[in-house]
Amino acid sequence: MPTPADGMIHVSAEHLSRIGGQLQRFLLEYEFGLREVETKIAILRDEFQHMHDYNPIEHVLSRVKTADSIRAKVERRGIERDLGSIREHITDIAGVRVTCSFVADAYRIFDLLTQQPDVTVRRVSDYIAEPKPNGYKSLHAIVEVPVFLSSGPVDVPVEIQLRSIAMDFWASLEHKIHYKYDGNVPDRLVGELTDAATTAAELDEKMQRLHEELHG
Repeated sequence: MPTPADGMIHVSAEHLSRIGGQLQRFLLEYEFGLREVETKIAILRDEFQHMHDYNPIEHVLSRVKTADSIRAKVERRGIERDLGSIREHITDIAGVRVTCSFVADAYRIFDLLTQQPDVTVRRVSDYIAEPKPNGYKSLHAIVEVPVFLSSGPVDVPVEIQLRSIAMDFWASLEHKIHYKYDGNVPDRLVGELTDAATTAAELDEKMQRLHEELHG
């Protein structure tokens, strides 16, 4: 297609509208997939609340990445800028974080979720058993759930993160520090964060023992 005399590439309003419609539908699929996972977690939480002595789920946060956030990740990772490539290579567009009372609860909720017949596990990264070098601990999983649209079923990937209260508190602080220093955190603070991760793990173990002694 020849370039106009002004040197600029002109895109028609119809083309922009078509691209915008495709992106909106693309993100809606992830929104619907996230709702499916949120519903499953809410059912488990309500069952524990009413049928058991305690509720292992403290709170749940969820989000679907914005178009700008997806675009930035595509550029950072050198992914082709088409929806098929994005769907294949970016698996955390929809994400839910479940904060549990204890470490054992994180594994328990993971098992209860992934044993459901319509949940397919694509990948598991157990940073609780094998923490990251900076001390980060969390259980990450990419699962697929079916979403039934008018055009037919679509399997949607959703990232699930499960962690204890102590892990969540540490991760929140670590994120704020990295944001403040734009990733260039002084060595002194890196060391203190690592020490704090060890302390958080010890607190998790102690609270788990007290809980088991109380509830058997």
